[in-house]
Amino acid sequence: MRKIGKLSFIFCTLLGAMITQAVAAIKPIDEFTDKLNRFPGYYSFYADTSSGKIYLDVDKLKQPFLLQHSLPYGVGSNDIGLDRGQLGGTYLVQFERFGDKVMLRALNSYYRASSSNPAEQQSVNEAFASSILQGFSVVAEDMDSVLIDYTPYLLSDVHAVSRTLAQREQGSFSLDKSRSAVFMERSKAFVHNTELEAVLTFTGSKPGEYVRQASADPYAITVHQHHSLVKLPDDNYQPRKFHPQSGYWSIEHKDYSAPLGESMLVRYIPRHRLAKKDPAAEISEPVEPIVYYLDPGVPEPVKTALLEGGKWWDDAFAAAGYKNAFQIKILPESADPMDIRYNVIQWVHRATRGWSYGASVIDPRTGEIIKGHVTLGSLRVRQDILIAEALAAPFIKGDEAVTRLHEMALDRIRQLSAHEIGHTLGIAHNFSGSIKDRSSVMDYPHPLVAFDNNGKLDITQGYAKGMGQWDTQVVKYGYSDFGNSDEAQALADILDENRALGLEFISDSDARAKGGAHPTAHLWDNGENPSAELLRVLEVRQQALNSFGINNIKTGVALSQLEEKLVPLYLFHRYQVESAVKLIGGVDYDYEVRGEQTIKGAKIVDKATQLQALEAMLQTLDATQLRIPESVLALIPPKAYGEQKTRESIYGRTGLVLDAMALPEVAVNHSLGLLLNAERLNRLSQQHARSSQYLSLAQTLNALYGKVFDAQANSTMAQKLTQRVQYLTAARMAQLASSAKTEPEVQALLRFQLLRVAKQFDEQSLFSSVSEETAYRHELARQINVFLESGEWPKGFEALKMPPGSPI
Repeated sequence: MRKIGKLSFIFCTLLGAMITQAVAAIKPIDEFTDKLNRFPGYYSFYADTSSGKIYLDVDKLKQPFLLQHSLPYGVGSNDIGLDRGQLGGTYLVQFERFGDKVMLRALNSYYRASSSNPAEQQSVNEAFASSILQGFSVVAEDMDSVLIDYTPYLLSDVHAVSRTLAQREQGSFSLDKSRSAVFMERSKAFVHNTELEAVLTFTGSKPGEYVRQASADPYAITVHQHHSLVKLPDDNYQPRKFHPQSGYWSIEHKDYSAPLGESMLVRYIPRHRLAKKDPAAEISEPVEPIVYYLDPGVPEPVKTALLEGGKWWDDAFAAAGYKNAFQIKILPESADPMDIRYNVIQWVHRATRGWSYGASVIDPRTGEIIKGHVTLGSLRVRQDILIAEALAAPFIKGDEAVTRLHEMALDRIRQLSAHEIGHTLGIAHNFSGSIKDRSSVMDYPHPLVAFDNNGKLDITQGYAKGMGQWDTQVVKYGYSDFGNSDEAQALADILDENRALGLEFISDSDARAKGGAHPTAHLWDNGENPSAELLRVLEVRQQALNSFGINNIKTGVALSQLEEKLVPLYLFHRYQVESAVKLIGGVDYDYEVRGEQTIKGAKIVDKATQLQALEAMLQTLDATQLRIPESVLALIPPKAYGEQKTRESIYGRTGLVLDAMALPEVAVNHSLGLLLNAERLNRLSQQHARSSQYLSLAQTLNALYGKVFDAQANSTMAQKLTQRVQYLTAARMAQLASSAKTEPEVQALLRFQLLRVAKQFDEQSLFSSVSEETAYRHELARQINVFLESGEWPKGFEALKMPPGSPI
């Protein structure tokens, strides 16, 4: 025992000496940084140019701040999604010291206690996990601060680039630190924020198609990642209550000190800080305006269009009682777009066209927007020009300037600028805007075009201009300064005014065609009557197809490029199909709250309206609508030497030659996939069971059967198109009849319809002479019978994929 005690004493003595030595090795900050460049600011940092390291002076321990990650330089692929200027995670964090280490802890701000009892607050903090984002070694210290080596964290994959590449099946990549370094040009410190940036290189194997398409070397992907350390705003901001009809997104947290019987969820709307200089004045300048800065790299005439569209929002703020509250300027040459102090609109290039979006850095405690960041895809404007040229066939001589068509595309850019800025103001999509005279820039617009009596394309109404009525109202809700008035009552009055104006608000998932049932909320549509508009769009499409030809391309352009203009023209009706189909089995509703209005509830769309939609949908399956004019097919050759198909082309089964059946097939499959949707068929079955006044599933399927399987073709090509429609319809019915998503009663009706087809086609083929039609009918009947016996549809045919359409 004495021996063990003596050894313990020796060990403790040695350990104490080692700790004393280690502590003694930690130099004062001034001494450690004597030869380093200092950048004073919110968190001051020191740069060691010889080692390429950055040291952060942590003088605020256990003091929360915001940490924002972002991607200043991206990969350039819409499919991968790692865009230039992309915002990453926003964390409420604080530095904490543990011995010779400093930890960066992300606080769990979702679970809270608003109680003034510190013990109650602490009990919530201890109940839910926080996250240590990084541990740092202390390299120097003073009485009131410690110096840490921030470099390892700055050179880490905080934006999850490697994980994103793996999820997109683009290869296995990992960070190569030997090819990564601090980027000092954009590492700066200011009074309320510190901005740090790094160049990171990811190396890997088996790079995917999108990586190969967008990178200089697909085995080495170099991007930039940015860290913003941001001082929290002061306590003068007043959160505004979220309402489901307000038109805003919500920022929520759970309050564990909420009284029993009251909801624990607390929801605010995200919004910028804005207040009047004179709250009592009807019109007043703001204390601080909301200023957005446009990417100076945007070319003309797009730059002017973006400025004009963005400035529309100032009209909405004026209606809310402000003067010059919303401004747009060109980003100064010296400014960094990732600097947290700038709201920016970036013009982002990708290898292919893709989505634009508006994101924000938001204080998770209150919903206050600290920074708005708009990303606009640069290729979308070219798609609008392509569609306009496909419709108009404007090149009679071959070298005409098509300024008026470009103007329509620029109108779309104005609308796009306003739309994405709206998101960064906290405003959600409103997909019911199109039915109320295009009342919102927060809808997705489709070009509203027609042919005049002279056969000339009329684009004067192509895209709406200016703020819509809904946009003005939504800004009133989010940004009005009510002064000493009762804010709750003032907000309720705005919602009442919306109802009196007949303005609806229906957003995202409710507007999608697959699974969605709302009759007025749609993407890329026009008009109050979706069915009538579908028939009108089909007429416009047919007229353009009939005149499609050499006048759709300029002199000197290869004829094979007509294919890329034919695709969006042929599929011009695809989104109005999605609009019309939602009336079938449709249910009308609002985001209602008890006690605020006469309850509307969930109203099933009336039978007459559903039948009108069904008839319009069936027109998209008609051979006369599907057939590509022979003049078009005879004009488009295989790709010219030096050219190749792109994702905007149509891929068929006829080798290099344009497949006359490919576009009809994808259009039919699109309509059938929407009409024969499990959720839609289940709704039809249930609605009719509740009341016979509603459209029944049997009536729907019988109408489909008559249109498809009783169709009479007037030509050999029409017969072939009809056969393809029949095959796709039977395959879709079989798929639903064996799907777990389909109710058993619905499955039974689908199987019965298939049995009808098999019997009808078997009987017709038995008494017919040998022909392609006879063989086809016999084979389709055989495949149906195999399915009915085995429950599996025979393999061997897979429908072609639809080319990309949105975003337009």
